[in-house]
Amino acid sequence: MSETVRNMQEYEYEYAEFIYYTPGELDREGQLWPVRAGRSFAKPNYKVGPKRIECYSLHFVLEGKVCFEFEDQQVELQKNDLFCLFPGQTYHYYLLSSELPLRMSWLVLDGGRIMSLLKLAGITPERPFAHGKMRPPLKDALDRMLGAMARFERWNPAVSLELQGLACELLAGLMPESPVVHTSEPSGWIRECMEFMELHATEGISVQQVAAFAGVHRSYFSHAFTNQVGIPPQKYIQNIRMEKARRLLVETEASVTEIALSLGYPNLYTFTRAFKSFYKIPPLYVRAESSG
Repeated sequence: MSETVRNMQEYEYEYAEFIYYTPGELDREGQLWPVRAGRSFAKPNYKVGPKRIECYSLHFVLEGKVCFEFEDQQVELQKNDLFCLFPGQTYHYYLLSSELPLRMSWLVLDGGRIMSLLKLAGITPERPFAHGKMRPPLKDALDRMLGAMARFERWNPAVSLELQGLACELLAGLMPESPVVHTSEPSGWIRECMEFMELHATEGISVQQVAAFAGVHRSYFSHAFTNQVGIPPQKYIQNIRMEKARRLLVETEASVTEIALSLGYPNLYTFTRAFKSFYKIPPLYVRAESSG
């Protein structure tokens, strides 16, 4: 057993070291802070999931290979690759056969700025992974981030500022040399289509209707929208309806049938099936969870 593993806690699927941080007022004002971090050494039976988290968890592959599954897709990742767990999504990942054991470091971040910064790096819920990102400057920033978190026993303003700076340095290391296509601001007519979709999504509009509103062919509209926004138009409409559904379940006492019909679904069954496919849990579970 290596010295690294000897200093870790043993768990069912891995040896791991966990580092925790409690944010203070200055962290929240900066809208960017670490929640926890760690390092792991996988056992031969290593597997995680199904798993959902509330923050943004970046996992960096240092050695070995791992299969990462998300939204009925899977990707094989190896040394210098990374993947991200986004809030509210379900993930699986497990060890793949390799000459070297699987070693990873991870960093969980939270705050209002995280989503937009990850999008600038080309890491989105639709493509929550990246290949070859662990270049020496990024690895150094990650090591210093984990080291700083391990040193601090309690919060103070200097700690907050140092960790915010290290988090920004690490995220800067993820940025491509040239911006990814879909991170630029959508053009005027695409923005108008997005507003049209947000206004009428609960009326059961189709992509064809949005294309007709724009005065272009459906295939051209779908291609242009996906390139500029980063997701297909049908997925964008679905996101709007599902977010409204979740909000109505949590913030109102409307019945599930009433919510289904209000969002443009023809019946309770169709809505429930769409909701479970999107969130991986039934509507009533979300309501029960929100009420404690």
